Amino acid sequence: MGRKSSIATRWFVNSFAVVAIILALMAGGLFFMLRQYYYGAVGQLLQSEANIIAGILDRHYKNYGVVDTGEIRRSIEAFDKKNRMELMAISPEGEIMLTSSGFSPYETYDMPDFRDAMENSGGIGRYIGVSKSINGNSSEKYMALTVMLPSEPENVYSAIRLVASLESVDSQIYTFTLFVGLLGIATLFLLLLLGLYFIRSIVTPLRQIGNTAKRLADGDFSVRITQTKNEDEIGELCKVINHMADELETSESLKNEFISSVSHELRTPLTAIKGWSETVLEQTVMGLHEDQTTEKGMNVIITETDRLTVMVEELLDFSRIQSGTLSLQMTETVLSEELASAVEVYAERANREGISLVLNKNLDIEDKKIYCDKHRIRQVFINVLDNAIKYSKKDSTVTIDTIVKNNSSIVISITDNGCGISKTDLPNVKMKFFKANNTRRGSGIGLAVVDEIVTLHSGRLDIESTLGKGTTVKITLPMGTED
Repeated sequence: MGRKSSIATRWFVNSFAVVAIILALMAGGLFFMLRQYYYGAVGQLLQSEANIIAGILDRHYKNYGVVDTGEIRRSIEAFDKKNRMELMAISPEGEIMLTSSGFSPYETYDMPDFRDAMENSGGIGRYIGVSKSINGNSSEKYMALTVMLPSEPENVYSAIRLVASLESVDSQIYTFTLFVGLLGIATLFLLLLLGLYFIRSIVTPLRQIGNTAKRLADGDFSVRITQTKNEDEIGELCKVINHMADELETSESLKNEFISSVSHELRTPLTAIKGWSETVLEQTVMGLHEDQTTEKGMNVIITETDRLTVMVEELLDFSRIQSGTLSLQMTETVLSEELASAVEVYAERANREGISLVLNKNLDIEDKKIYCDKHRIRQVFINVLDNAIKYSKKDSTVTIDTIVKNNSSIVISITDNGCGISKTDLPNVKMKFFKANNTRRGSGIGLAVVDEIVTLHSGRLDIESTLGKGTTVKITLPMGTED
C-alpha cells in the first residue's frame, strides 16, 4: 500500500490479523476440547456398559467355574441399548461369534481394540476407527471397547466387545464449531467495519492536516482545516493548526506592514540627507557660501543620520533577540542616574514640540542599585520616552514617576496624555512588527525589543491605555546585586 494507507496497513497487521489468528486458534482449540469431551463421554458409556456385562459374567464364573455360553447369548440378545451401540462376543481366535444386531460382519473384521485388550494387563482395549460399507461408497466413524473374559480352555468366548457410532457425536461437534466459527467471522466482519470507520475518522483529517500543512509551508496562510468538530485529539490538533495558521497569517501581515513601514522610514531620512547633501554640494561647486544654509543642511543631515542609526540599532537588536544572541553586560547600576540621563536626552526635543517632560524625583531610589546592563536599560527608557513624546499632542505632559515595591523591585511609570491605544490593539502592542497607529513614524519593533530586554532582566513591562486619553507604561525591575 501507499504512504496514505500506512495507518490502515499497520492496523490490519497489528490488530485485525492478530484478532483473526486468536479467533481461529480459539475455534480450533474449542473443536479439540469438544472432541475430547464428547469422545470421553462415549468411552465412559461404553466402559460402564462393559463393566456391567463383565460383572454379571464374572459372578457366574465364580459360582460355576465356567463362563456359560447361554448366559452370554442371553445377555447379547437382551441388550437394551442395541439402538445406541452394538454388543459382540469374540472367540479366542478373534472371530465375532454373536452380535446384538444379529448381523455378522461381511468380511474379515479388523479389531485393534481386541489385540490391545489381549496385550494389556488390565484386559481392556479401546480403538477409534472408520468402517466402510459393503460397496465401499460410504464410511462410518466408530469407537470400540473390548473387555477380556476369563481365559479357560473350554470357554467358547474370550471377550465381549462394544461398538458405538461417532457420527452423531461428530455432527454435534461440527455444528457447534461451525456456529462458533460463524460467530467469529461475524465478529471479524464487525471489527473490520468498525476499524475502517475508525481509521477513516483518523486518516481523513490527517490527510487534510497534511495538505493544509503543505500549503502553509508553501506560504498560503489563508487555508484552514474544516473538520474540527470531533472533540478528541484529532479535533484538538486541527484547532491547534488552525490557530497556528491564524498566527502565521497575522505575523505575515504584520511582517509585510513592517517592511512597508521600515521602507518608508528609511526613505524619509535618506531623501532628506540626499537633498541637503546636493544643496550643500551645489553651493560649494558654484562658490556660493551661505553659512546659514550650510549649517541648516548639516544639522538636518546629522539629525536624519541619527534617526537611521537608531533604526538600524533597533533592527540589529531585534535580530539578536530572535536568534538568541543578545548579550547583557551586567553591572551594579544606580537606576535614578540612567533614568535622569534618558530624560535629559529628550528634554530639548520635548520642549521644541511643546510637550512638558516632568521627572518626579523619589528620594527612596536615589541610591538604589540594580544589577543590570545599564546601556540596555537606558535604551528601554529612551524607547518608551520616544513613544510617549511621539504620540503626545502639543501642550500636553509626559510624567515619569518611580516607586519602590515591597523593597524588592523598582517600578518606573511613564504616563502621557496622547492619543492612547484601543482595547483591541492593546494586547498586541508588544508583538513584533505591530503598530497601533500607522500615521506615526516608527518600525513597530521598538516595544518588542523593550519587552525582551526587560524580560532578560527578570522584569515586567505593563501597558495601560485608554483611547483618546493617554497611555501609562510601567517598567518593573528587580533590585539586588550579582549575589
